Amino acid sequence: MLRSIFAAGAFVLASSVLPAAGVEYQVKMLNHGSDGMMQFSPQLLKIAPGDSVRFVAVDKGHNAQSIDGMLPAGAQAFSGPSGQDFAVTLTVPGVYGYRCTPHGSLGMVGLIVVGSPANESTAKSASMPGMAAHVFARLFQSLDSTLAAAK
Repeated sequence: MLRSIFAAGAFVLASSVLPAAGVEYQVKMLNHGSDGMMQFSPQLLKIAPGDSVRFVAVDKGHNAQSIDGMLPAGAQAFSGPSGQDFAVTLTVPGVYGYRCTPHGSLGMVGLIVVGSPANESTAKSASMPGMAAHVFARLFQSLDSTLAAAK
């Protein structure tokens, strides 16, 4: 009995000093979203370092892949398989731009902001093809508006 009480107490003590696990957010990969065809939902996501993003293949034929030039220094690139759910944990603060490989030029792109957007100006200057440039311009404008309102 005494051993059980000691084990329970040790468990409670260990769980109270261990760091909390990060939150997992979902981004849906869709053929049709609220703003048109071929979209991620949400397109702009703000999370804390250590949180995860699960890309959910609601509609098949999509993936999510980070974009070179739109990652914070020291961050790991990511790429998920087409038509399958996958998750990525992001620990380095900054802006992460990503796209659906087959539909990125159609505007199927998104931004994840981890903590503060330290690399925003670098990410904004990345050259994007087709509709991706227009969607990213709108997403950065929305991000800037959100940051200005928070001040």
